[in-house]
Amino acid sequence: MGERMVAAAQAAGVRKLVFSSVMHPSLPLSNHAAKRPVEAALYESGLEFTVLQPAMFMQNLADSVHQARTSVQLVMPYSSQAKMCYVDYRDVAEVAALAFTTDRLRYGTFELSAPGLLDRPQLATLLSEVLGQPVAAGEVSPEQGVAQMGLPPGPQHEGMLAMFTHYNQYGFAGGNALVLEAILGRPPRSLRQYLQELAGQAA
Repeated sequence: MGERMVAAAQAAGVRKLVFSSVMHPSLPLSNHAAKRPVEAALYESGLEFTVLQPAMFMQNLADSVHQARTSVQLVMPYSSQAKMCYVDYRDVAEVAALAFTTDRLRYGTFELSAPGLLDRPQLATLLSEVLGQPVAAGEVSPEQGVAQMGLPPGPQHEGMLAMFTHYNQYGFAGGNALVLEAILGRPPRSLRQYLQELAGQAA
């Protein structure tokens, strides 16, 4: 689909494309590897391009945070010791807007992350401080996590299992905010800020 979008843009005379890819498209995971040929098509297209490679979206934590308010346990389907990097999707959207409306990011590929790497105990401690109640770090296996999602057998099921298994062993490395801060001209939204916002909405 992505490659066809690039071809359609060329045929239609589009001048600029901004592609929301993923951090570390070189990882051997289907949801990462699928971005590589789209990036390659952009680089070879002759179009103006900007490629954004965001970390894990903080917004993906929302359901787990809401559950933690009542269960007092922050549970995810991979090791609690896995260190993960995050970014607020609104910061990514702001960068995309700059890419569309200015030439600052023309012909650039940019990793976008908020600062720092956190494992589950660190995230639970941060959430405890924000909520004002104790939250413990829990985990289920990648297999249990996919089973709880109710996905039928097939590529999506296998892809999610592979991703959780990879996170279980390696986490999601990153957490260097230099590029994102330079583009925004301000510090990126932090995970603490995002969790405080969620807590305020719930209250």
